[in-house]
Amino acid sequence: MKRSVRRAVVAGGAAAVFTGVAAVPAGAAEGGVAFSRVTMNGGKPIVVGVKETVEVGGAFRMTTKLKYDFGPTVFPYRGKTGYGDELWNTILGSDCKVVDKVKGVCDFEQQLLIDPRHIDFGNEDAGAWKTAARVDLPGDDYDIDDVNLPVWVQRATRLTVNASPEPVAKGKTITVTGKITRANWDTHTYQGYAGRSVNLQFKAAGSASYKTVKKAVSGTGGALRTTVKATGSGSWRWTYHGNTTSGARSSSGDHVAVR
Repeated sequence: MKRSVRRAVVAGGAAAVFTGVAAVPAGAAEGGVAFSRVTMNGGKPIVVGVKETVEVGGAFRMTTKLKYDFGPTVFPYRGKTGYGDELWNTILGSDCKVVDKVKGVCDFEQQLLIDPRHIDFGNEDAGAWKTAARVDLPGDDYDIDDVNLPVWVQRATRLTVNASPEPVAKGKTITVTGKITRANWDTHTYQGYAGRSVNLQFKAAGSASYKTVKKAVSGTGGALRTTVKATGSGSWRWTYHGNTTSGARSSSGDHVAVR
């Protein structure tokens, strides 16, 4: 069994540290706790680079009349709830915001932190995850549920662009080059991402938005290159729309004056 990435939970001012595998404590107590209104990262994929710790916002509602030690928390997992991999290093949780004291209804907010430099984090962690909600009860008991919320975890991508010549005469050829790279969580570097369909986009001077002009496929090392006719001044950029394991990204814009 792959070790869990989890390390610490901080909720209501208390902290607990987990350093072993994601094993299930004895005496799991199912029932008496209900989780609802779960959100994770605003419904967007969790995109992780190679160095920076990613903060993932979440919120949920818990209904229970049982006493609990700390938590509760929600987090991505794979496998069977309580037995499989859990994708988090630290969870910063709020105290209960009482919705209905008699029924034991509370709303919670949290920040889940993922550190790509953790020893247990690697390229195999990209893709689909499920979401679990858990609360720890007195006497090493707990309640953990699958909340039927899929989560996508993606490797960050980067794009560069260069459009030349600049300035250029109207009707002449502009060559647009660049490169697409993708985070490698095993080596903690960005590496060329070949074979990707990437959109070349143009924003005319005075316009507020980019429009796709044509597509190109990245070559060896993620290299991008294509040509277009100069019709007017504006900015050029590359945009990649992502896939199940790689995040969407756009380069900065490169302005070309047409004279």
